[in-house]
Amino acid sequence: MHKPARSHPLALRLALCAAALLAGALARADAPPPQTTKDGLVLKKQTATRLVYLRPGARFSQYDRVAVLDCFVQFRKNYARDYNDNEVSLDHQVTDDDIQRMKSAIAAEFKKIFVQQLGKGGYQVVDTAAPDVLVLRPALINVDVTAPDLMTPGIDTTLVRSAGSMTLYLELWDSATNTILARVMDAQTDPYTYARPANRVTNLASADAVLKSWADELVSHLDAVRGKPAAK
Repeated sequence: MHKPARSHPLALRLALCAAALLAGALARADAPPPQTTKDGLVLKKQTATRLVYLRPGARFSQYDRVAVLDCFVQFRKNYARDYNDNEVSLDHQVTDDDIQRMKSAIAAEFKKIFVQQLGKGGYQVVDTAAPDVLVLRPALINVDVTAPDLMTPGIDTTLVRSAGSMTLYLELWDSATNTILARVMDAQTDPYTYARPANRVTNLASADAVLKSWADELVSHLDAVRGKPAAK
């Protein structure tokens, strides 16, 4: 049994640094993202929130199965410091343990939602390499949770109109040749805009909505290149 190759942690962190630079370039008209990356990908789509790079000649019609690697999660720079600056009570400040707990929960939720939606779309999720297996190497960066549920005692309720935002950094690899085929960056915010209490349930529901939209879009693209009719 051959498992799909995983990125070395240092290589992934360097890739995420590049992603952060690309994200910054989107916000500055004087610094557009590169048309070609060092690993041979070519810019195919650019919007205010999305970058899509593809390898010239890459085909996706042969992939019937998908391997989903563990999701790396990184909060936006200075998230804890900025959040704590606005909190007077020490009981309501974010700690390193809180950050790690949220990272683990978000990573687990990513895996759950993508496996679930890929399965519904007819794509078997596996952990072996083969010519028909497409590998997803995901990361969620610039994660910003407006009002995290810190599980502190009391009955305080925080109302928010947005649970937060995050950016998907997703690489698609051919598992048999260990070749990168595509790279996608997409920044999204909480789709719900009405005021509601912020807690673990509502925060999770907001994250699930964004994750499901990404997973469903991936399924739709795979269906399109394989000639499958669009789901009604």
